[in-house]
Amino acid sequence: MILSDQDKFLSTQKLLRLATISYAGIPHVVPVWYMYESSTIYIGTNTKTKKAKNITHNTHVSFCIDQGVNAPNICGVAGHGVARLITQDQYKIRDIAIKILSRYYDDDIHDSPAALELLKDTDCII
Repeated sequence: MILSDQDKFLSTQKLLRLATISYAGIPHVVPVWYMYESSTIYIGTNTKTKKAKNITHNTHVSFCIDQGVNAPNICGVAGHGVARLITQDQYKIRDIAIKILSRYYDDDIHDSPAALELLKDTDCII
């Protein structure tokens, strides 16, 4: 499979800014770790977080992934869509969470107390 420049960019960047809308209609933007695979963005989180609670009320989200601070090297991808929470399939949640965390830790995540704590706290995937 040949990846487009956009797919390559989304697959290699490390920080996504996710915008959700609260029940009161107030935007909430947070930086998150993520994984891009098969035209889908996955974000591990906990159902107690503001972003997860917001998605239960309003599934519309926006995001921005960008890099660079000086022209001409500034580039990015922004988009919007409908999010859903994966909460029922604990094996799928754990599998995706491990893949996400593996993007951010150089060593095996099972050797990192911090990564294991994040994995333990992840009870859903956006």
